Amino acid sequence: MEIKELKKVLEEFGDNVKFEHDLKKKNWFNIGGKAKVFFKANNLKELVNLLKKINNQEKIFILGAGSNTLVKDSLYDGIVIKLSKNFNNISLLREDVIIAGSAVSDKSLSDFAMNNNLSGFEFLSCIPGSIGGGIKMNAGCFGKEFKDILLSVQAIDRLGNVKTTLSKDIDFEYRKNDLPDDLIFLSASFKGIKGDKKKISEQIHKLKKEKEKNQPTKIKTSGSTFKNPISQTHKKVWELIKESVPLDKNFGDACISEKHCNFFVNKGHASFDDMNKLINFVSKSVLEKTGISLEKEIKILE
Repeated sequence: MEIKELKKVLEEFGDNVKFEHDLKKKNWFNIGGKAKVFFKANNLKELVNLLKKINNQEKIFILGAGSNTLVKDSLYDGIVIKLSKNFNNISLLREDVIIAGSAVSDKSLSDFAMNNNLSGFEFLSCIPGSIGGGIKMNAGCFGKEFKDILLSVQAIDRLGNVKTTLSKDIDFEYRKNDLPDDLIFLSASFKGIKGDKKKISEQIHKLKKEKEKNQPTKIKTSGSTFKNPISQTHKKVWELIKESVPLDKNFGDACISEKHCNFFVNKGHASFDDMNKLINFVSKSVLEKTGISLEKEIKILE
């Protein structure tokens, strides 16, 4: 639909809907153009209402923390949905089960678990992003993944139908699962193991120190650019990049992190084209040198 028509269709949502809204400051790269429509959903009722209004006639992208998203500089011809703080609730269902909204950050879930003497969530302290994105890509680090703690997930499809899926009914693989792409995650339940708060805190501190030693922080990056090609080689993707690519290579202000070569950085005013050229250059170089085809871990909004 054209913006003029969408303004009429979405009139009832008032200030929760923005047209031609800038996305540059809503992702960790600080790169990108505008969205035709940006919708901030205050609650489930509003979200269902919007989905039914547009009736699957528009592209939709769910923007979480923006920690692994690269946004094109041109207009995104669709609706970007951001879930509000009402999807940020977290509580104990029972002493070893946590329910968290999909907008809860991974770090917040880790902290909540620690404060309630639950172990198994420590790795989340080192993953940027939110619960929804973590489930969608089965995010993980230090040998643990979302699938290891997930009990169930509640989601809504593009027609406004809400359903709950048990973790045992989901086929998880490395950085992916078989849930339909059109699902919007609302909340999830997680199971932990009763433990000692002090020991859990010590483990979190240990993991964070390890991350800080090996990965860049407090800069414009979106974390791991490529997935480890586990079906093709035992080598980590950073090893393949290191042996295939000149690590001082850059396109404009898009460059490779000196600390971890699978982390790409906007060192100033990189454009989407700059970063995309760097991604493609590295991917092509690795393929030519090793014969291994890399798959992107970051999501591109286009």
